[in-house]
Amino acid sequence: MNVEPLGLRVLVRPIESEAKTASGLILPDSAKEKQQIGEVIAIGSDEEIVVKVGQKVLYPKYTGTEIKIEGVDHIIMEDGDLLAVVK
Repeated sequence: MNVEPLGLRVLVRPIESEAKTASGLILPDSAKEKQQIGEVIAIGSDEEIVVKVGQKVLYPKYTGTEIKIEGVDHIIMEDGDLLAVVK
């Protein structure tokens, strides 16, 4: 990984949602809701950050800055923007 967040920022990789409904219909990308759960990939150097690398987190729909790392979508955001840890 060549991106290291600074300060109170965290790097999150959104977890892809299921592309199929319960009845078996396949949804196109344009019909999917934007996912709000992701995995913490890296954290900043500030000691106040409460999440750890590898945890699944819930974050608001429109937060952070979307970036691509090695062709994969990621979001870099402030630690305070995170809503919850998903267990």
